[in-house]
Amino acid sequence: MNIYLIVIIGSMVLGWAVNTTVSRLNAAALDPTVPQEFADVFDAKAYASSQEYTRATSRYSLVADTVGLAAMVAFILLGGFPAVDAVARAVGGGPLVTGLVFMGILLALNEVLFVPFALYRTFVLEERFGFNTTTFATFAMDRAKSWLLTVAIGGPILAMLLWFFTTAGELAWLWAWGALVCVMVGLQYIAPTFILPLFNTFTPLEPGQLRDAIESYIDKVGFELSGLFVIDGSRRSAKSNAFFTGFGKRKRIALFDTLIDKHTPREIVAIVAHEVGHSSLGHVRRFLVVSIIKTGVVFWLMSFFLTDAELAGAFGMAQPTVYAGLVFFMLLYTPVSLVLSVAAQAVSRRHEYEADRFAARTTGDPEALVTALKTLSVSNLSNLTPHPAYVFVNYSHPPVLDRIRALRRLAAQDAPRSASEPA
Repeated sequence: MNIYLIVIIGSMVLGWAVNTTVSRLNAAALDPTVPQEFADVFDAKAYASSQEYTRATSRYSLVADTVGLAAMVAFILLGGFPAVDAVARAVGGGPLVTGLVFMGILLALNEVLFVPFALYRTFVLEERFGFNTTTFATFAMDRAKSWLLTVAIGGPILAMLLWFFTTAGELAWLWAWGALVCVMVGLQYIAPTFILPLFNTFTPLEPGQLRDAIESYIDKVGFELSGLFVIDGSRRSAKSNAFFTGFGKRKRIALFDTLIDKHTPREIVAIVAHEVGHSSLGHVRRFLVVSIIKTGVVFWLMSFFLTDAELAGAFGMAQPTVYAGLVFFMLLYTPVSLVLSVAAQAVSRRHEYEADRFAARTTGDPEALVTALKTLSVSNLSNLTPHPAYVFVNYSHPPVLDRIRALRRLAAQDAPRSASEPA
């Protein structure tokens, strides 16, 4: 058997096995006793519901991952890629058009496979636990908008990459990297204004106690912000969230309307302070820089495999092509991607602790973030006792109990300092 095929299928199976194992460990780690820190906010019935939600989402993910793996392996072994290539070539129009059609067919097949899972997740699983507020019309419109964006933005980007790798010779990877970096940075600026509003309505936060409290904090830390917005998250889910987006003078913070409904102004200021921490501590810039470097390395490696005949042969292709090589290389890259993903999760968890410390110290109120985290966990039916292996593989945020305990240790450490300071 082709060595490339062994590596690719083996890495996909290994990834599935790891996720399945840690999911089972995670389910086994569920503790029926409410942690002491949550005894005041989680009654027995709600806590049992949160654990059942964890079990249900784990079962869902296991089925989706298993179907996805089986479908991909079958598609490869049964000659799916040569068949799609034949259809794309029949359209005519040269390498760029053929490549775009080839990628479009693959994306469409993926959509057909996983839309039923998305429907089940939204209208059965999330509905069962009281989270879903999405109508079928909204669901369908979201998918349609996503496809339009894929065509409008992804299509030109793909065409650009295919053109560079087809015509620019040995330095094609460098030209492709530079062009894509420009696109990546540009999207960071235009997404808050032109892309995100396609899916949600962003309304400026109304004047009042909450806005005054947030603006007072923003002024205190000297943070430059273009606006505070409320996002209509309740159109799709009862879950709460907040996020920071944009760069430079286009930095903005969006608060879900569900977050405002469920939290006190004091808690929301703490959440905003956490988001400000990510920007002030350089997490956003650092993530972008790492993404840029990673993209360059991937393109450089890709340049050695795009027209590799043996790699193309692993998928039953008689001749290598640049457009198919893009797909085949990303599948070959799977084991590296898995390792990098785990590393990225570890860095992200460290950043979350740093942002928590920033929020606690700049607000002078660590307990406000503690109560905010507790309220969020109850509202979102979070798993309070995840298995360490599951956290290691999948969590971009530390477990909420670890964050709460870290905040309270920080408060205890800072208390003597505060007590010794003059009034």
